[in-house]
Amino acid sequence: MENYVKSLQSKLTSLKPKTIRNLVVIVIGISIALLFGIAWDSCSVKHIRILNDIEQYQKTLDPEFCETIVFQIDSFNDECEAEIEIMDCG
Repeated sequence: MENYVKSLQSKLTSLKPKTIRNLVVIVIGISIALLFGIAWDSCSVKHIRILNDIEQYQKTLDPEFCETIVFQIDSFNDECEAEIEIMDCG
């Protein structure tokens, strides 16, 4: 019985560093994902994405894509300090 207890204690102590390391990795991963999500949703990134979409629209002249861009611009203008002029899709 004593050997079993020592064996069990040995296994538990050997798991602790691995468990702690795994928890640290998980916490860091979640933190990075949250920071990336926040940065991706920032006004400056939205502005760049809209400008890229406008450039793409000028190549395709797809009216449905234009409406999508207008919606993005309207949302951007409501949320951010900078303002982008609404496009004419007609």
